[in-house]
Amino acid sequence: MLSLAGKTALVSGASRGIGRAVSVFFGRLGAEVAVGYHRNETAARETVALIEKDGGKAISLGADLGREGEAERLVQAAEEALGALDILVVNHGIWKAARIEEMTPGQWDETLRVNLGAARGLCAEAVRSMRPRGTGAIVLVASTAGQRGEAGHSHYAASKGALVSLAKSLAKEVGPEGIRVNVVAPGWVVTDMTREALDTEEGRAFVAAVPLGRAAQPEEIAGPVACLASDLASYIQGNVLSVNGGSVMVG
Repeated sequence: MLSLAGKTALVSGASRGIGRAVSVFFGRLGAEVAVGYHRNETAARETVALIEKDGGKAISLGADLGREGEAERLVQAAEEALGALDILVVNHGIWKAARIEEMTPGQWDETLRVNLGAARGLCAEAVRSMRPRGTGAIVLVASTAGQRGEAGHSHYAASKGALVSLAKSLAKEVGPEGIRVNVVAPGWVVTDMTREALDTEEGRAFVAAVPLGRAAQPEEIAGPVACLASDLASYIQGNVLSVNGGSVMVG
């Protein structure tokens, strides 16, 4: 039976979309959840309220993960509020269109700093806490863009592909110390970030090409994330779980 009872978790980018769905599902499974957010404090509090409505325990914690040291501070704040972390879900990210010949160094740096640099900081601080206890689970939310590339979003695809390599490297590095590291790679998911893009001729064509014939709902990503974070996945390490309706078939 899938359960996270007695676990403490931090989910970054959890005010809405996939992060909210993951946080709410974690709460239903018995975890105490730190809901990480950047700007939208109201939305983060709504996520907390949804968890508490189901009888769970949660707090919201703000952090600008594009700034140096904020990722580490977020983990520390979560542990001060809930106790030592058992689970880290690296879910935050930005997705801004820019063709390569028009992309500025600033646009490239921003995407890599937020999507990848902050992921490193979150993982580093979580590992510092998990290592002495010899246990812990880290799940990084990547993307099919990191597996197949994405025209007009090469900086985003590069950051997500790097998350896969980061996870595999960490799986080898910290696995002997009892810490599991895995990846969930979603395809198109209906969220505030993607809704406008999906409602275009190109977006509809992308969705039509998915073997299951539709984009995912955030809750359909939450289940796989929860499974990898749980003891049911106790012998899964360095794995990339593609959750994309069949749009990218790898492995």
